[in-house]
Amino acid sequence: MNAVAVAAVAGERTAKGRNASEWSSRAIRVAAVLAAIGLWQLLTVNDVRAGLRFDSLPTVTEIVAEFGEHLGKDQYYLDIAQSLIRIVTGFGLAAVVGVLAGIGLGRSRLLADVFGTLTELVRPIPAIALVPVAILLFPSDESGIVFITFTASLFPVLVSTRHAVRALPTIWEDAVRTLGASRRDVLVRVVFPGILPGVFSGLSVGMGVAWICLISAEMISGRLGVGYRTWQAYTIVDYPAVFVGMITIGVLGFATSGLVELAGRRITRWLPREVAE
Repeated sequence: MNAVAVAAVAGERTAKGRNASEWSSRAIRVAAVLAAIGLWQLLTVNDVRAGLRFDSLPTVTEIVAEFGEHLGKDQYYLDIAQSLIRIVTGFGLAAVVGVLAGIGLGRSRLLADVFGTLTELVRPIPAIALVPVAILLFPSDESGIVFITFTASLFPVLVSTRHAVRALPTIWEDAVRTLGASRRDVLVRVVFPGILPGVFSGLSVGMGVAWICLISAEMISGRLGVGYRTWQAYTIVDYPAVFVGMITIGVLGFATSGLVELAGRRITRWLPREVAE
């Protein structure tokens, strides 16, 4: 057997082993979720009280029945659509502003001096604490909720982008400049490609934080949305509906974060796997 044939066989075995490992990993994840659901049902059906009062929580069967009722109501889908519109608007704006501001703060000493301290002073303030400011500042609740979502996801994107810019090896820029590259060429050919892993890391974190603050803002000042409907269910002591809302929030957050990570993998597929991840 020649070297080419040996390499082909080795590559085929590696691919098969990788596929088997991926399927095994997926099976473990599904099994973990099913085990958690089974444990919940066991504890709630048997009214277990071992420090925690599982007897006061709805069972899995009650939650599933409530979920079925929600799926048959138009209001459920309207709430999901409203929350998604707010997420897309707030997160989309934060992605654009965060990346541009991060590049500016990372590359310009003047911008860092002017805005750096202000950014670090504002960043620790929880976005949800800005709800009173949003109510006073914006003419509608909708604008205020989008503002909260934007603020929540802005800083993870901005900080990750800024760090990614500062971590770029200076030799990369020096190399293209010696070839006569302009400032625009440096940004397009060196900075943007080089910071992509850091940018998508910040986007992934920002998406999760955006959902947390969106739901909180909807509970406080919303009129529609999954968070608003979940809080309404709590106020009338409809706990199965509360858990339907919580599960819906989890699924939406999982799906949108997955889309961000998938986009990151596709866009950075030219990078070595350990760098892209």
